[in-house]
Amino acid sequence: MVLILLGLVVFSVLVGKNLSSYVKENLVVTMMLDQDMSDTEAQQFCQQLQTRPFINSLQYVSKEQALKEGIKDLGADPSEFADGNPFLSSIELTMNAQYANSDSLGWITKELKSHPKVNEITYQKDLVDAVNRTIAKISLVLLVLAVLLTVVSFSLINNTVRLGIYARRFSIHTMKLVGASWGFIRRPFLRQAFWVGIVAAIIAIVVLAGLIYAIYHYEPEVLTVLNWQVLAITAAVVLLFGIIITTLCANISVNKFLRMKAGELYKI
Repeated sequence: MVLILLGLVVFSVLVGKNLSSYVKENLVVTMMLDQDMSDTEAQQFCQQLQTRPFINSLQYVSKEQALKEGIKDLGADPSEFADGNPFLSSIELTMNAQYANSDSLGWITKELKSHPKVNEITYQKDLVDAVNRTIAKISLVLLVLAVLLTVVSFSLINNTVRLGIYARRFSIHTMKLVGASWGFIRRPFLRQAFWVGIVAAIIAIVVLAGLIYAIYHYEPEVLTVLNWQVLAITAAVVLLFGIIITTLCANISVNKFLRMKAGELYKI
């Protein structure tokens, strides 16, 4: 149960990280181009932008396409009331997640505005700030929860392992009396703890896999933030924690009883 809870926290942290990147990379920055910028020049400008490290994706919207969308939204043709097409061509950009914050967007917009035929750059600054604040709070909560759960899991598993070794404390002392080395005495306990950790981790992974499948069955869109790396890392962390915690706790408990004298074994 402890490993299942620990796996859920790890899974939540990884999914939260992917969700953060997904949200940030879907924030749109719109570049309005000058009226006299031709489609050829705009396409060349787009090719230049695609080489920039902060660009995740871009879409060029021509003046003709903008007019069609305007007619669809307004229900009338604005060009009938204006002298020609009143719409400007534009480029809609999405940024890589690490650049989707106010500081980075500040110098990025300055760099993009340096182009002589860029008319205006707009993005939802308040939304960007709100998203980053919310993500920071959620990340902090998950980090604190992960640390607390790690401490609790170590304590619970340590107590469970120690109780099992406590019942065999006299066998440990007997082996000491016949001259067995500490390493020889410790080895079977560590081996047993190792396999117990593996079995517990496998059971926890199976349960987590069932829960994840249930989430996917309920909401298939979860695949936008859930990938095989998340599943692999979650399973690996659960397996490693299962082995490391049980083996470490067994080692600590066995060493404790190995240091005790015969009279002390009856007092605990």
